[in-house]
Order: sequence, then C-alpha cells, then structure tokens
Amino acid sequence: MQGRGSLADMAINPRGEDIRRLLDEDDGGPLVMLNLLRFVEGGRAGYEAYMRAAAPHVARVGGELVYAGLGSTMLIAGDGPAWDAVLLVRYPSRQAFLAMVGDPSYRATSELRTAALQETVLAATTPWPLTPVAGARR
Repeated sequence: MQGRGSLADMAINPRGEDIRRLLDEDDGGPLVMLNLLRFVEGGRAGYEAYMRAAAPHVARVGGELVYAGLGSTMLIAGDGPAWDAVLLVRYPSRQAFLAMVGDPSYRATSELRTAALQETVLAATTPWPLTPVAGARR
C-alpha cells in the first residue's frame, strides 16, 4: 500500500487518482476493502443508515460484509485518537467495486457516509496465501 500523507489531508471519498491506482493494480481477482472509520460527533448513527442504504448496492455487484467491529482497546498504536470502527467488505473484483461506486443511485447513498465521517482509511487488500500455522483455526 502506498502512503498518502497525513490523515488530516486525506479525502473521505476516493478521488480520480485513487481510482486510477486501483485499476492499475488490478490482478483480476477478488479484493477485500479495509475501512477504518472515525466518526464526527453523532456520526455512528448516520454511518449505520449509510450501511443499510448501501447494502443492496454491495449485494448487487456480488459484494458482502465480512466483518464490522467497533474500536476497543488499542494495544499498539501511534499518537492520535483510536478508530471508532473497522469494516471488511469483500468484492469479487475491483471492477465490481468500481461499478458500485460509479452507480448514480449508490452515489446518492454515499452522501450519508461522507456526512458521518471525520476521517477514514479505505484500503484495497488482496488474498495472502499463507501456509496455515499448526493448530490455528481458519
């Protein structure tokens, strides 16, 4: 993953250069989008409304919510406030993700997301084929 400067300088929504980078790194396979979320005051309810509104759009392109969790104890972290929540959303391909975010009806729901967030990290991840550790559960 490439760095992009301080979090204070980051956009809440992907920009054209971000989309181009996502396409340039396309291996044709599935991806999981890591979402680190820091809400504005009272933004959690707004983000939950966004998730309900976005769910049909995610499903329409073959995506699925893999995990949603609220921030808890920080064991190792840099200076600054903790993340309020983390989401992992799987898509069958980068093209599927881009089809969703390019859909005008999805973009209307994304206004709820934008209003709810103070800061965010949205990072594309790809499968990492690790050899299982003896005794570990998958």
